[in-house]
Amino acid sequence: MKKQILVLGSVNADHVLRVSQFPRPGETITGHSYNIISGGKGANQAVACARLGGSTQFMACVGDDGFGHQVIRQFVEDGINTETVEPIAGVNTGVALIFVDQRAENFIGIAAEANNRLNREFVIDHQKAIKDADYLLTQLETPEDGIITAAKIARENQTFVVLNPAPAKPLSDDLLSNIDMITPNQTEAEMLTGVVVQGQSSASQAAQVLHDKGISIVIITMGSQGAFTSMIVEGQLSQEMIAPYRVEPVDTTAAGDTFNGGLLVSLCEGSNMTSAVRFANACGALSVMRHGAQTSIPSRVEVETFMSVQTESHQRHI
Repeated sequence: MKKQILVLGSVNADHVLRVSQFPRPGETITGHSYNIISGGKGANQAVACARLGGSTQFMACVGDDGFGHQVIRQFVEDGINTETVEPIAGVNTGVALIFVDQRAENFIGIAAEANNRLNREFVIDHQKAIKDADYLLTQLETPEDGIITAAKIARENQTFVVLNPAPAKPLSDDLLSNIDMITPNQTEAEMLTGVVVQGQSSASQAAQVLHDKGISIVIITMGSQGAFTSMIVEGQLSQEMIAPYRVEPVDTTAAGDTFNGGLLVSLCEGSNMTSAVRFANACGALSVMRHGAQTSIPSRVEVETFMSVQTESHQRHI
């Protein structure tokens, strides 16, 4: 039987405007394309898990509006169990306003809307899904009391808890002490630890701060440098920098979400951490080569083909 992944998190309608450069305060600029795309870090990660081959359930709140009902249908098409995705009357589905510049960097503002209803009470009402899961994956676009409650329920029921601490913000030790694995990028790692992460040495320092808070596995994504992994296994510290795949990015919007989805799927299939991170790196690399959030998330076949081609190319150059 396949291991079960439960993703708890946000759903947004992403309004994406592509621009040559970001506006300064008071400046009006003209974009060259505009799209409304399904997004939200929770939804992106759930879609990534499902497309990459994971048995995936999603816990989320959407508005009782046209976009909310449309996105639920899209989740079902991607193979996601939506029993714990609930339309909430009287509120809108979450919204993200996104500028993407010509260097593929993004600038994002979010209105939580229905995402704010994914709170402690909602989680308690739907706790069976947490108890039944093998992995719980969550982020920080929904209320922290709901996330803490979910993490505690998971811990009490031997469900492995993974936190992608994005968007970056300070977190309580009460939450961090209930996390098994955390996956910050460099900015998020600095926010949580006070350590400016620039290379492997500083990444190791930041990871130690998180280990001291009770987290056994730390993975810091570091862009072109790759992903730094730090694990405490049976009292022994193991650390490694895992190289990225070299690609030309066009849009980084859901790269981290795709990485997290790929990581969880690979771990569910029994891969060791090094292999799981390599697979996740490939998933993220494919994502940045496409525009949008969920529109950029690859399928399992696409990732396996990409990794095979990259391996063959590497071998030809040895």
